[in-house]
Amino acid sequence: MADILAKVAEDSARGSFFLISGTVVSTIIMAISSILIGRLLGPEPYGQYTLALVIPQLFYLLTDLGINQGVTKFIATFNTRKETDRIIKVLKYSILLKALVGVGLFTLNYALAETLAQLFLQRTDLTPFLQIASFSILFQAIFTIATSAFVGLDKTEYSALTSNVQAIAKTIISIILVLLGLGVAGAIIGYTLSYGAAAGAGILIIALILRGKKTTKSHRDTQNDLASLVRYGAPLYLSILLTGFTPLFKNFVLANYTTDADIGNYKAALNFATLITTLSIPITTALLPAFSKIDSEATSKIRQFFKHANKYTTLLILPMTVLLMVYSTQAVHIIYGSTYQSASLFLATYCLLYFMVGIGYLTLTSMYNGLGETKTTFTMSLITFSILATLSPTVTAHYGVQGLIGTFLLASLVGTIYGLVKAKRKFTIKFEYQSLAKIYAVSIVSAAPSILITHLASPPELINLVAGATLYLAIYITLTPLTKIITLSELESIKKTTEKIRPLRLTTRPILNYQQKILKRRTKNAQQQS
Repeated sequence: MADILAKVAEDSARGSFFLISGTVVSTIIMAISSILIGRLLGPEPYGQYTLALVIPQLFYLLTDLGINQGVTKFIATFNTRKETDRIIKVLKYSILLKALVGVGLFTLNYALAETLAQLFLQRTDLTPFLQIASFSILFQAIFTIATSAFVGLDKTEYSALTSNVQAIAKTIISIILVLLGLGVAGAIIGYTLSYGAAAGAGILIIALILRGKKTTKSHRDTQNDLASLVRYGAPLYLSILLTGFTPLFKNFVLANYTTDADIGNYKAALNFATLITTLSIPITTALLPAFSKIDSEATSKIRQFFKHANKYTTLLILPMTVLLMVYSTQAVHIIYGSTYQSASLFLATYCLLYFMVGIGYLTLTSMYNGLGETKTTFTMSLITFSILATLSPTVTAHYGVQGLIGTFLLASLVGTIYGLVKAKRKFTIKFEYQSLAKIYAVSIVSAAPSILITHLASPPELINLVAGATLYLAIYITLTPLTKIITLSELESIKKTTEKIRPLRLTTRPILNYQQKILKRRTKNAQQQS
């Protein structure tokens, strides 16, 4: 059992590393692209560019059908069993199904562009831009299938590669076309073609990977696999629609019960919160195929892997959350200026969402999706959205943006607790409560010196942010082994896992060696005293 879980953990760590690094690089490239395009176009054309993508992005959301995560789950399972034939068939039919849905929605968007522009945007002059952007619906559908397949095949480096291809292609093509005088149309063409390039690259790489695999014939009926994929994906599709609609609903509530200034501050706060999602989403994505490799009947393996996955996810996410809360004011002032007076408060409050990581906020969904329990995932999403939809209008009307954030926190907490109770009943999931309590305590205590420096010395905000964050992380890395949150055996296991991933080895080895020295010295001192 230990060897199997060690291999799963290794694959998960490898996948998380490449997904995180790929996400960070593509995010930076896309941020640069957005800034350059915005400056070249100017405020009004850039606003038209932004609006023209809204409807195609909503249509793209409808193409998912729950298949993306299904492809990851099923391919991970079949890959573990070396059933290449089933991988090829499921992938082929999934691409075909997504392509058919993509073509249908593209046709609908293209044919009804003028009506949609008038109905939802009140801008019929955006019709040509909507028609150009409609091609992106099909390209994105194929692109996401490819990236999902890479995760299932444990080839996440190619998921990172294709994401970067898309970001680079968008930047280069859009800027060239805008400079050539095509304006908004050029920027949208660049956006559309970038997904076409990434989708083409993804499908080509998958074909090369599968060609190199030894084909094994399976006696399983392909129709049964496809039926299982559809059954798996249906609840997820509903969950994805609810999750995708949640930001739109929140914007609707804000538009009706708060001021434009409050909304601007809230948007600025959310932009900073994406720093956490940049780290959390790749981790949860990598955990999905990890759980898929574990037999759903092997309760003890599920329990053991979940315990470690939840602990290590908390170790990574919680300090980043606390750091962002402590330096919310400095971060907002540096990027947006002092005119965004409420953004730092909104950001600090919103970050409380990630304090739920210890009770499975990020790991429960990956576990359920990996084990095929997608109905539970849907129920969690439904509970969260129902509470938000019921309470947020009234609470926001009385307490503004803070009321909306508070309602969202409550809704997310109740949804997570439901998933937690279900997991304890079905899989007898257990937590390392003592270790988790120490992680929360150390994450908070590590911030004390940084807070003191901020209030006593009052250095310039940028210096304060950089120096304080460095000090915080140094203290956190030191206290983690001192308080025995992690043990020598766990460090050895982590080191063994990361040693096989060269880029990860280079970044983590100094930290792990430092923590090992602290633990060994602490153990030696304890032995001498006894």
